[in-house]
Amino acid sequence: MKLVSLGSGSSGNCSCIGCGAGHLLVDAGLSKRRVEERMAEIGLAPADLSGILITHEHIDHIRALGALCRSYQLPVFATEATWEQIAHTGKNPPAPEFFHKIEPDHDYQIGGLSVHPFHIDHDAADPVAYRISAGGSCAAVATDIGVYHDYTVDNLRGLNALLLESNHDVRMLESGPYPYRLKQPILGNGGHFSK
Repeated sequence: MKLVSLGSGSSGNCSCIGCGAGHLLVDAGLSKRRVEERMAEIGLAPADLSGILITHEHIDHIRALGALCRSYQLPVFATEATWEQIAHTGKNPPAPEFFHKIEPDHDYQIGGLSVHPFHIDHDAADPVAYRISAGGSCAAVATDIGVYHDYTVDNLRGLNALLLESNHDVRMLESGPYPYRLKQPILGNGGHFSK
């Protein structure tokens, strides 16, 4: 199994995971063109995907979602609350027929890959991370986590690869230029890991 980060951070989150059995995007926060370019760099195209897994509805995770779905007829897998937020953002969301509801702590077979979504703490409607396995290999993508619990650690055990986001330094954030109203959610339990 191969796990590649195509982009990470506030400018856009997008990962590609898969093997001969199939490939999935986890989030689509880059522009459509950048997703296509970065996939080409690893020898794939969006047409090779079995679908797109969405962790949560923030724009840096869904920027190209509508465009990719329309261009390549890709199914979208997300929790119902996440989908409702995406559908009501007014940012050119995919049509409802692309949506496939997933529930945390249930297993799904998508394009030859076994997908296990699990809850994470973040300031979104119903955010999840994903554990994906095929052919005896297992990897996970866990971004935008505010705090972790034994449940989180249990879902991240026994992996061959893990993409875990840690995107700020507490001292730099506290003394940096962001307004207080933005600093507080980042530092809170629904924010992000620090390094």
